Amino acid sequence: MQDIVKIHEHDNVAVALRPLNQGEVIRVGGANVTLTEDIPQGHKFALKPIRSGEEVIKYGFRIGNAKEDVAEGAWVHVHNVKTALGDVLTYEYEPTGKDVEPTEHACFEGYRRTDGKAGIRNEIWIIPTVGCVNSIAKALEAEAKRLAVGNVEDVIAFPHPYGCSQMGDDQENTRKLLADMIHHPNAGGVLVLGLGCENSNIPVLMDYIGEYDEQRVKFLQCQDVEDEMEAAMGLLEELAAYAGAFSREKIDASELVIGMKCGGSDGLSGITANPVVGAFSDLLVSKGGTTILTEVPEMFGAETLLMNRCATPELFEKTVALINDFKNYFTSHNQTIYENPSPGNKKGGISTLEDKSLGCTQKSGSSLVKGVLAYGEPVKVKGLNLLSAPGNDLVAATALAVSGAHMVLFTTGRGTPFASPVPTVKISSNSKLAGHKSNWIDFNAGRMVEDKSKEELAQELLSYVLEVASGRKVKSEEAGFHDMAIFKQGVTL
Repeated sequence: MQDIVKIHEHDNVAVALRPLNQGEVIRVGGANVTLTEDIPQGHKFALKPIRSGEEVIKYGFRIGNAKEDVAEGAWVHVHNVKTALGDVLTYEYEPTGKDVEPTEHACFEGYRRTDGKAGIRNEIWIIPTVGCVNSIAKALEAEAKRLAVGNVEDVIAFPHPYGCSQMGDDQENTRKLLADMIHHPNAGGVLVLGLGCENSNIPVLMDYIGEYDEQRVKFLQCQDVEDEMEAAMGLLEELAAYAGAFSREKIDASELVIGMKCGGSDGLSGITANPVVGAFSDLLVSKGGTTILTEVPEMFGAETLLMNRCATPELFEKTVALINDFKNYFTSHNQTIYENPSPGNKKGGISTLEDKSLGCTQKSGSSLVKGVLAYGEPVKVKGLNLLSAPGNDLVAATALAVSGAHMVLFTTGRGTPFASPVPTVKISSNSKLAGHKSNWIDFNAGRMVEDKSKEELAQELLSYVLEVASGRKVKSEEAGFHDMAIFKQGVTL
């Protein structure tokens, strides 16, 4: 295993790949650096003296400014570096890069739906219109598990606290998200469970749902029936019979939509796991597939890298709005735009939001941006898409699912057990985490600094994704975890 990595030739810091000790002499780029203090794994040290106010460079870009003079070999972290981010900015389109070259086809075994869409799971979903019926939805899930036989893979309820007492755009977001969930092709059958008096009741939702397969989607308002459990179980049995008639068939990988997210990141996330996912994204796009990158606040400080990879000036303008609208969202609530990274991120070696963002955006690979999506907007264009959603893990992963992601690739340096409405693949940035939390981690990208190249791991990840798309369960599915979280932005009545 390597001891350290200098990511870019212009960097004035390097990253420790193992705990380093004070007094160690580290060879970097033909020169020796003597460490003046201990450097934890994933953390940075100075390759040369950095004066107070001078830029700290990592990934070839500024991640902040020194708060004081930093000696060569010294630990560089939150105690001596600060963010350089400010307010809303103006940007100029300076297009760079080119699209990836096409590669040979690949296939997976999925489910073809009557509307032509492809799914990678054949589950029955119970979707409440309002939080008031959450307990009924969970009781139905427990009773209906017996219906998960044959080609019906699972019965899952998705409780949430919204659907009523919301106003304006906040309420619109909930309605759009619920409608998108109802149409998701991973569900072979859907029971929409309403109460009857809520703002987002079933008749209101019908305008958002639009056309649907009446055999695949059933509706029940609990206030309209004497025994809601009995009535709902009857509908679930019908849905199970319908969904059970589907079977897996060969589908081209160009129909796959994969969401990309990171959380519980450490100093190695932007060096191993995120670049591996970025190389995977390029591979899938080269096969005609689609990837979606989100968590907009974790693009701040690295946004120009994405803006200048936009395929058209119109997409550039959409990306500028994506960034600045989120900054305005923060300031409208009297919050700074750089209240990040989290305590766990800092413990893992991430010092500023720019540091986090430059690592986060590695997941986008090198392909051109072909689409920019509003929150709750379904993906329409193949290739790399950007999606408006916050950094919160559950909210962002749900947003990826409702925009059409068949699964979510979730990179992490510290580990997390959560799931989303679709299979959520946990990718570790380091081998220690992969060994320590083998019940959480599906894929170890930490091998990139041990015995594997980024390209080799990306090919392995593509093979693994195709296996998952063909029915292999990920660790969170094996544990029975399925989460959904809606982005709450407005007033609660």
